[in-house]
Amino acid sequence: MSRLSVALLGAGFIGQVHAQNLANHPGVAFKAVYDVDPARSAATAAKFGAAPIREVEEIWADDGIDAVLIASATNTHADLLTQAASAGKAVFCEKPIDLDYQTAAKAVDAAAQAGIPVMIDFCRRFDDSYAAIHRAIQSGEVGQIETAQFIARGPALPPLEYLAVSGGQQRDQNVHYFDLLRWLTGVEPVEVFAYGSALADPRVAEIGDVDTSVTVLKLENGALATIEAVRRSAYGYDERIELTGSKQMIEAARQRDGWVNHYGVGSVRSNGLDTEWLPRLIRTFPRALDEFVTAVSEGRPPSATPADGLRAQRIADAATQSLATGSPVAIPAD
Repeated sequence: MSRLSVALLGAGFIGQVHAQNLANHPGVAFKAVYDVDPARSAATAAKFGAAPIREVEEIWADDGIDAVLIASATNTHADLLTQAASAGKAVFCEKPIDLDYQTAAKAVDAAAQAGIPVMIDFCRRFDDSYAAIHRAIQSGEVGQIETAQFIARGPALPPLEYLAVSGGQQRDQNVHYFDLLRWLTGVEPVEVFAYGSALADPRVAEIGDVDTSVTVLKLENGALATIEAVRRSAYGYDERIELTGSKQMIEAARQRDGWVNHYGVGSVRSNGLDTEWLPRLIRTFPRALDEFVTAVSEGRPPSATPADGLRAQRIADAATQSLATGSPVAIPAD
């Protein structure tokens, strides 16, 4: 079977993660790199044996490129997805498609009209623990879901410059857990209430955002879910999930960076948590890429579809509205 020829669009921090995975994947021919910074394109291409591209139009015109991986700035995703659709290229796209729902929906419609395969990089679906929870729920082992609790505590506040253009905590951080909630339970949220504060840095409030929030969602079957999101935990990266059902409770516990206990007189010292989010999730990125490559090769839709991306964004928009108004917000069905 021939390899899938892929071009990387965006060679920043997350682009470097994807570049390594593209280079390592046996089913991928990592052909080209485009970035708005030509020096970054050149350095990344040289490192991984791809060709640096100065104008993105060269990628659309190249019949030897089958797919693109969009890892550029958020405000470019929708436009690049639309251009890829016109060029007939398959797309693996970082979340979100766009911070504006209508812009994202237009890009998704263009992709659907073109009939190209598109996958959104909700990489947490490929975490071993979360995948095990998904299998248990789908098998009926847990029963009907009644409550879900998500803990999402980041180790350090991102730069204010990033937060100012991120779309806010609900769209940037919690969107992953909105997707996980839908994927794990198979049940749609219908209403959301969010409450938040700027506790790590008061300047976060000055840019219209929060760094600490609790979001409550009501699902269409009456089940309730909570998401506690913290930008700065001060003790490490802490992410865990607990769901209760009519038969059982199931949990993905916090994961330490080791499992050695040191017993001394009057004390026990154990390993702590990862100090950054990437070590905790690094294994999920190549698995997500493999799902995309396999789906395109097999001619089937990839998991984590554009529709999933739009639904998670719809929930995030409603949660952001709730945060601003201090009232529950119904989540539109479309």
